[in-house]
Amino acid sequence: MKDTNKIFYLFLFVLALAVNFAGLNVKFFTDDQGLYASIAKNLIYKRDLFQLYSYNLDWLDKPHFPFWIIMLSFKIFGISTWAYRLPALIFFVISLIYTWLFSRKYYGWEIAAMAVLILMTVQHVLLSNTDVRAEPYLMALITGSIYHITCLEQRYTFAHIFLAALLTAFAIMTKGLFVITAIYGSLIGALIFQNRLNELFKSKWLLLLLLTFIFTLPEFYALYIQFDLHPEKIVFGKHNVSGIKWFLWDSQFGRFVNNGPIVRKASGSIFFYLHTLLWAFAPWCLLFYYAVFKNVKDIWNHKKLKEYYSLSGGILLFLLFSLSRFQLPFYTNAIFPLFAIITAPFCYSRLTSFGNKFRLVAQWVFIILLPLAVILLNFFLKPLHYFLFAVDCVFLGILIFVITAKINEAYKKVFFFNCAAALFVGFYLNTVFYNEIIPYKGEITAAQYINQKPFDNFHIYSLKAGNNIFQFYCKRPVDLIPPELFNKFKPDGISVFYADRQSVNYLAQTHAGFRIVRSFIDYPQENILPAFINKTTRHKVLDSVYIITRIY
Repeated sequence: MKDTNKIFYLFLFVLALAVNFAGLNVKFFTDDQGLYASIAKNLIYKRDLFQLYSYNLDWLDKPHFPFWIIMLSFKIFGISTWAYRLPALIFFVISLIYTWLFSRKYYGWEIAAMAVLILMTVQHVLLSNTDVRAEPYLMALITGSIYHITCLEQRYTFAHIFLAALLTAFAIMTKGLFVITAIYGSLIGALIFQNRLNELFKSKWLLLLLLTFIFTLPEFYALYIQFDLHPEKIVFGKHNVSGIKWFLWDSQFGRFVNNGPIVRKASGSIFFYLHTLLWAFAPWCLLFYYAVFKNVKDIWNHKKLKEYYSLSGGILLFLLFSLSRFQLPFYTNAIFPLFAIITAPFCYSRLTSFGNKFRLVAQWVFIILLPLAVILLNFFLKPLHYFLFAVDCVFLGILIFVITAKINEAYKKVFFFNCAAALFVGFYLNTVFYNEIIPYKGEITAAQYINQKPFDNFHIYSLKAGNNIFQFYCKRPVDLIPPELFNKFKPDGISVFYADRQSVNYLAQTHAGFRIVRSFIDYPQENILPAFINKTTRHKVLDSVYIITRIY
């Protein structure tokens, strides 16, 4: 590869890294971030490493690993927005490293560089590195586990079996047992397609399973001491709830068929993720579909692929998600590194005449649409300042000029144009869009109001469990009192309550004794509606939240 190309790949990598980190300190807009950050904060408040609490109540929904990592970050850097996101972004970087190692091992340097850039410019990855849940952790842990298993499959070493088991255990302690569908499914698929399935019974794989179980024991211990040891606790409205049973069964198979203790209303369409990828894996989704089709066709025609791990693990878990009736767009982010590895060779290799034309069209669609979408978004958003939008446009122009002048190969030009268009969107969202809409999140301004010195000795309560952004940004613990218990509740000492419009209306209808201390403008949902984006119609979808006190 020419040195110019290497330098340009490195330059784009640094630029993409900066864009992914640009939202590090953007305040929370979605409730899940507030919930995860609050739970990790409560680990520090309670000085308890193993028991998870929200609003000082036992919490059973996710395994412990991300909360332990976030708690460690809070311990080192203090409790803050950026300290919550930092470990997730570090794991994102680890996922890039493993994507690079895996791709280079089977496809060479340049395809590995393309795979890394694809992963860094996927739209839902750019969004998820600001709207952080568990997915950045899973991206690193699943991809890393598979990489070490590929090395272990070829040559037994203690380092690879140790790391494969450790990362698999961490993945299980992040999202549950279903992650082994991708990890072990990649190995089983590779052995099947190579007619070597009998090797699955070698002692090293049994040792891998044993070590994985041993490394997962902290999760079983934590669940046991918080729930199984205390059958008197009420969880999901019931006594005698086993945390271990929940971890092994309800949290996995219950969600798969959508009949566990936590149920979502969902159509359960098997095509949900297929059309979700059109925007979530943009601008590479069309090329990904083509790559999967060609790989499956080659397997059907008994043509040998360079590797089968990424296809086996990625598609198997994708199918599991699709068959599940508990479907959320961000679930597939965990296997986006595998999707990037599948897609990258088709951005580089010489294809058929139709394939070359399809590759060209599939990328130019997004090269044109993504910048146009940002320009249109900015027109309706009408941000207070246009400086960062102008910077974004200037950088895009410079990138286009440099790519046109310095890159000779047509397929590389289109690839780099596509990366530039994706980063143009990511930079705008992280530096302009979020900062424009965050002031309309009333939970944040209400928490900032409560954090003032006059309220230092007040007990703080929330009237709904979903007010987790408020819970996190309060500098003291927050307790939960449901609105229906407000009339009978006798707070201990002086207190204030956080309430949304619905809760206040309920209190008024039931003739509860309360007084509004302060109201705050609020956008009451997470889905960003066109009417909210449009500055001229934004007032129509805004509501209020309140700080109230009890009166007798």
